[in-house]
Amino acid sequence: MKQTPVDYQTTKRVIESFGLKDFGKATIREVVAISHQLEKETGTEFIHMEMGVPGLKPAQVGVDAEIKALQSGIAAIYPNINGMWELKKEASRFIKAFINTDISPEHCIPVTGSMQGTYASFLTCGQCDPQKDTILFIDPGFPVQKQQITVMGYKYESFDVYEYRGEKLQSVLEEYLSKGNIAAMVYSNPNNPAWFCLTDSELKTIGKIATKYDTIVIEDLAYFAMDFRKDLGTPFQAPYQASVSHYTDLYILQISGSKAFSYAGQRIAVTAISDKLYNRVYEGLTQRYGGGTFGTVYVHRVLYALSSGTSHSAQYALAAMFKAASDGTFNFVDEIKEYGKRAEKLKSIFKKHGFRIVYDHDLDEPIADGFYFTISYPGMKGGELMEELMFYGISAISLSTTGSHQQGLRACTSFIKPNQYDLLEERLTLFEKNHPR
Repeated sequence: MKQTPVDYQTTKRVIESFGLKDFGKATIREVVAISHQLEKETGTEFIHMEMGVPGLKPAQVGVDAEIKALQSGIAAIYPNINGMWELKKEASRFIKAFINTDISPEHCIPVTGSMQGTYASFLTCGQCDPQKDTILFIDPGFPVQKQQITVMGYKYESFDVYEYRGEKLQSVLEEYLSKGNIAAMVYSNPNNPAWFCLTDSELKTIGKIATKYDTIVIEDLAYFAMDFRKDLGTPFQAPYQASVSHYTDLYILQISGSKAFSYAGQRIAVTAISDKLYNRVYEGLTQRYGGGTFGTVYVHRVLYALSSGTSHSAQYALAAMFKAASDGTFNFVDEIKEYGKRAEKLKSIFKKHGFRIVYDHDLDEPIADGFYFTISYPGMKGGELMEELMFYGISAISLSTTGSHQQGLRACTSFIKPNQYDLLEERLTLFEKNHPR
């Protein structure tokens, strides 16, 4: 029997009790449940790197605004399905300040987190043209978005963009979109889980191909301005957050309050639809709903059916955070640079003990330090490594669940506590001893 930091037999029993045929395909929530059960049963502290949950305090300007709104009695009133005007106005201004893109306030719609924003976007995009019934994932990406597609009964295709960076990107996009069945394509930038950042040149390619084949681009900006290699925190001043919105009119931006403002618990985000796309009429939507534009169908049909509006008080919070950021009185980027500092320390410890960073370069630059990083260990597949680290009280998710073709794990920096660097060092020293290279 192995001598491991977490009791070996207990760990085996708990993992087996979940009935997973392939542990490497366990969802984030399943890994969280297993690690928490093991903590409870064994009393052993886990180093949680599986869940992408903010580990910083929520932005105070948002908290104050939401408390004030609640105290005014706003909780008794249904929110307007289009969203509170103050938030729509400040969202439009924030997008101009930090992306340098113009979107009408009317076309910035509050949603209950980007999860709802992408769900509603996928649903609407897939109904525009009967010939276009497939979503293309520019992977690796957020695993739950594919689950959303499965829930809808839609089809999807995907490719690992790490193998097609730079000039190679155009040919692979042509290959997929020329079939004529792609309704929309989606990616995150910075990337979850690999943390590389698509360049302006690559986004220009995506925009050009999207326009050529009349395909909508869904740009998930969950980690807004988190490429800490650049100073992206000064409003109305370059450099700006890179975005496909500079290169096509067929785009939807998902801008979340969860990571940039550490406001995940209130489930608040904005879906920003380009002015041209918002006002466009699609035959498929007309046949299904009897009329309406892409934007009005998105709001008054799809969102209304999903939630009948977004948390009223949370809209006040996000409006206040957007305003303070655009005014220059709240540098939200400085607040979240802590994630980059953690990543630098954690990667150093893992590499010291024989691990390597899977996605280690961003074209010709070293990968940035940020919210996520990726690791592998010689001779071990991703699922095998994921399971083995559970015995050492370290939980992460397999890259295979993200659409990656690489063997390894995604590790999140957000929950790391100051005392856990020494604990990780101790556990990886034992791991390395038990798994000589």
